[in-house]
Amino acid sequence: MRVGFIGLGIQGAPMARRIIEAGHPTTLWARRAQALEPFRDSGAAFAGSPAELAAASDLVCVCVVSDDDVRDIITRPDGILAGLAAGGVIAVHSTVHPDTCAELAEKAQVQGISLIDAPVSGGGPAAAVGTLLVMVGGDDQVVQRCRPVFDSYARLVVHLGAVGAGQVSKIINNLLFTANLATAVSTLRLGESLGLDPRRLGELISHGTANSFALGRVVAGGGLDSIAKHAAGLLRKDVDLATDLAVRAGSKDGIVFDAAQDTLSVMDRLLGN
Repeated sequence: MRVGFIGLGIQGAPMARRIIEAGHPTTLWARRAQALEPFRDSGAAFAGSPAELAAASDLVCVCVVSDDDVRDIITRPDGILAGLAAGGVIAVHSTVHPDTCAELAEKAQVQGISLIDAPVSGGGPAAAVGTLLVMVGGDDQVVQRCRPVFDSYARLVVHLGAVGAGQVSKIINNLLFTANLATAVSTLRLGESLGLDPRRLGELISHGTANSFALGRVVAGGGLDSIAKHAAGLLRKDVDLATDLAVRAGSKDGIVFDAAQDTLSVMDRLLGN
């Protein structure tokens, strides 16, 4: 399968490298030329536009940040839909609103192109060693066609349903992660007030029944400071998406939203907002 990859950021770049190293003929495009520099000797081809990349691809993977970015890359005059042939596939790895994916899937279908959503969890380090979790929504046969590519950077690929189901799952995952950050920090502060070293306590809990990925991130970084600097905006975006989905479903209840908002409030204070 010929693969095009757009979005060579902290997570996308190692994903693209894993695809290349797995032997899939790969074409890259980036808004910033410097993002392509690490791939000069990788064997990948470079395209002058998303349309040119799409014309050389059977599957185009999109790993940009926002809904607007995804729409632009796919639908602009020199975008993916302008170059991808009928029978091609677009995989949206970005975390965006499920409605965005449904809307773009309808546009793609008019041209005989399939769009699936395939957001990932694990971050750049997991992408580099091929242990990402991929949450997929879309037609089963299309997903199966893409599996060999996804398997190059994933330890687990889960097909959750129709287009948008992957996004819903990723948004819920990130909501809970954000909430868990607050409970982890609160717990370590409680331990400190009771005379325990918070780092030692965190190391202990990470080997027990109360362990969580969020706790591990807090302990490794010495608190929320580092996480806030790199991820506060993205976590707020995902919590807002979760809130929107929950309100529309009539189910915005539960402490998970309160805890997630507590995390965001603490991050705002750390960042001076």
